[in-house]
Amino acid sequence: MDAPELEGIEVDVFVQALQKRHGYDFSQYAPASLKRRVRQLASQFQCKTISHLTERMLHEPELLPRVLEGLTVPASDMFRDPAVFRTLRENILPLLASYPHINIWQAGCAHGQEVYSLAILLEEAGLYERTQIFATDLSDRALQHASEGIYPVKDAQQWSRNYQASGGGQSLADYCSAGYNLIKLNQRLRRNVTFAMHNLATDGVFCEAHLILCRNVLIYFSNSLQDRALSLFRDSLVRSGFLCLGLRENLELASTARDFAPFIEPMRIYRVASHVETLSA
Repeated sequence: MDAPELEGIEVDVFVQALQKRHGYDFSQYAPASLKRRVRQLASQFQCKTISHLTERMLHEPELLPRVLEGLTVPASDMFRDPAVFRTLRENILPLLASYPHINIWQAGCAHGQEVYSLAILLEEAGLYERTQIFATDLSDRALQHASEGIYPVKDAQQWSRNYQASGGGQSLADYCSAGYNLIKLNQRLRRNVTFAMHNLATDGVFCEAHLILCRNVLIYFSNSLQDRALSLFRDSLVRSGFLCLGLRENLELASTARDFAPFIEPMRIYRVASHVETLSA
């Protein structure tokens, strides 16, 4: 048996052990990406083999938050892909403004940068007071980081450029304070955000939403898990609700593609298709 085949077996055993020991199912994640992340975790924990990583994960439960964080890659930027946020600002929020109350679900919120970006958009559009943002992730460690809203100051310059490119009319500095090589987002941006654990692989509908953002998450899922997540989003959206995916993601190969209609395709923004609205009415 050659080394790659043996490593594949080790990854399968790791995934099974993680599910049986802690209840987290990664069996439907894209194999190549999952193998790469497990390999990185083994290196991070100074394990010579993935089997050693599995042993430590089974017998050292305090490692679980770090394992989950490594598997889910909670990384993002504020106003990542500024053109998307400009589109949300100019084309989506004006339509949501017709609702007396707005629910937004940010699925896979990672460390919260996009959550706070949304809060700023809503604040500047005069909609934040009647909006609730539900920010979910399966990593409790990532959620804790997100709720604190503290980030390295080295990122601030790029984030400020992203903000301006997204159509921001003020300065990003108006929304944060700096010190000790860190920036802290103003807590007023947190006031209408609920952070909660949710696993797209195993959990059900989370809320009724007018807009769902799940950007750069589905690319790490297998086809069947992508379909499961998209079905959750379809069942969570109100009539004519919006779904925003990452720029490298699309619905072309998904069996649930017929449930969504392109709204602004280049920005990967979709709307619940009319036949779904009829069925759910």
